Amino acid sequence: MTAPGRSRPTHVLANAPFRRLWTAMSVCSLGDWLNLLALTALAGNLTEGDYRVQSLAVGGVFVAKMLPAVLLGPLAGVFADRFDRRLTMVTADVARFAVVLSIPFVNSYQWVIIATILVECVNLFWVPAKDATVPNLVPKSQLESANQLNLLVTYGTAPVAALLFAALSVAGDLVTGLVPFFDGRDATSVALVVNACAYLVSAVLIFTLRDIPRRDGAISTPSVLKQVFEGWRFVGGNRLVRGLIIGMLGAFAAGGAVVGVAKIYVAALGGGDAAYGVVFAAVFVGMALGMFFGLRLLSGLSRRRLFGLAITVAGLVLVAIALVHNLVIVVMLTVALGACAGIAWIIGYTLIGLEVEDALRGRTFAFLQSTARVTLLLVVAVANPLAALFGVHEMGLGQLTYRFDGTNLVLVVGGALAVGVGVLALRHMDDRKDVSLAADLIAAVRGERFPAEAPEHVPGLFVAFEGGEGSGKTTQSRLIAIWLRDQGYDVVQTREPGSTKIGMRLRAILLDAAERGLSARAEALLYAADRAEHVEKVIRPALYRGSLVVTDRYVDSSLAYQGAGRALDPEDVSKINAWATGGLVPHLTVLIDTPPEVGLTRLGGAADRIESEPLEFHERVRKEFRALAAKAPERYLVVDGTQPQDAITRQIQDRVREILPDPVPHESEDATGTMPAIRD
Repeated sequence: MTAPGRSRPTHVLANAPFRRLWTAMSVCSLGDWLNLLALTALAGNLTEGDYRVQSLAVGGVFVAKMLPAVLLGPLAGVFADRFDRRLTMVTADVARFAVVLSIPFVNSYQWVIIATILVECVNLFWVPAKDATVPNLVPKSQLESANQLNLLVTYGTAPVAALLFAALSVAGDLVTGLVPFFDGRDATSVALVVNACAYLVSAVLIFTLRDIPRRDGAISTPSVLKQVFEGWRFVGGNRLVRGLIIGMLGAFAAGGAVVGVAKIYVAALGGGDAAYGVVFAAVFVGMALGMFFGLRLLSGLSRRRLFGLAITVAGLVLVAIALVHNLVIVVMLTVALGACAGIAWIIGYTLIGLEVEDALRGRTFAFLQSTARVTLLLVVAVANPLAALFGVHEMGLGQLTYRFDGTNLVLVVGGALAVGVGVLALRHMDDRKDVSLAADLIAAVRGERFPAEAPEHVPGLFVAFEGGEGSGKTTQSRLIAIWLRDQGYDVVQTREPGSTKIGMRLRAILLDAAERGLSARAEALLYAADRAEHVEKVIRPALYRGSLVVTDRYVDSSLAYQGAGRALDPEDVSKINAWATGGLVPHLTVLIDTPPEVGLTRLGGAADRIESEPLEFHERVRKEFRALAAKAPERYLVVDGTQPQDAITRQIQDRVREILPDPVPHESEDATGTMPAIRD
């Protein structure tokens, strides 16, 4: 129940103007996908008979569809800034209706290319006008939900359009002999008429939408090539993000090879337009399955490993599609290909969202999308000429004849490219190199979590506290140490850096605000040196005599501050600290998760060298701490640092009780009012 006087937030689709626009967008998106399928199918049908000509004809349609967006995008954005957006969208829809409807009448390949270019040029004016209209129809609080719905119809209508095209292709074979208008025309004419009607329906919906303002702010769009060149400056400096984008673009290029030759390949397998629609739908159905179920089935596998593995498997599946000449098996393999692509795409987007700073995230995604379009254009432009150049070859295998044509070659090359990119991503991004990939994968399939690091067996108990500046970890580590002593345990409370004589000197260097010239690598090595001395002189001796060690900071701080904060290679930071500590891992790491803008306000006195770093630095640190905890949740306790101090302490006590060794002293129970630790 909602509190009196407060109403439950309404869904964004309850907004009538936005709902009407969203419906128009859904119909248009369905029409766009249907248009792609119908035009490529028609181009292949009109040039049927000569394999090379047919390959070039289908490739020409793809180039004609993408070239206007690359060259004329900025002009359309400027147009949408200066003219009535409602009138722009209605005019564009009517124009698309007329051009698409003319295609069955003319029924020639030359007009297919001209009409495709015209439709895409008109589409360039419709899209920015629509994008500029959405923020004017919904409140800012619902803009994210509105954008999610827009993405849903943009990609979610693809399998619907593919299945609709398959059904219309079957219907077209029947209608061409029954309806005078379609007599003698290609079967795709029915799909094109439905496609034209979709644009007309959109025009009617938008024409009746009176809530669109004439103009409200500029949305001028830079050219795609300019976005690509400028975007590389933002992502080129981060090795992980660079690896993610290269992996995603490699997978996109392999997918572009499939899209480019699918029509010709299906025809070579004996399938018609309906089969082409089914194969096209299978890709998107597989992507949906991969996005929703792939991550759940392999929840225990490292996301970085799964990213490279999904691209590698997609490449192997693509090679299998190229070599198998059975349409039913090809459809099933295509679903698997889509699933791998869906897993890789959703992981890539998620990891980029985690790794890229908020101020650069929008430009990074814009760069990715722009580069993906250019990559797709180049791949499709090359794929079909390559298929045409290779031609058709038949090899005799005893009494059998095996056909290997240009489409098979393109698919094999695309698969090999994906495998290469996937293996490169695995080597580049693997965050669990000490664990066998096969063993890790088997454990994930079984629903188990393969331990990345087994804690060293020692008589004592090792608890580390981590968190950003002002998070409250120092206070909580002190309170837990006092609580454990009250329980009767021998407790060693320590900290990093500075818990040894050498460490105190290193601490003075590391935190001195005047030491601005200290390089990131030197800083990482000095922290590792302090940690080596700390483990050797304090932590390990205490653990071996059975004490409970509570430390304020440990290895995770170097991974977060020097790895993420200083942008050093996390693998290098991990290696030097594993060597410095001899592989000693805490039994429990308590992460006090506090937003930097909150924690930094809690600091008193003059800021030290680390505390005085900009907010963006501390945000990267916090993000890395959370990522480390997400990789091994069985060894971490993540506590919201914005809670009251007592509430935080109780949560930590409850978790520590679960791992306390037996026997548990009882002498102080009455004095402290605390419950004894739980015995196993």
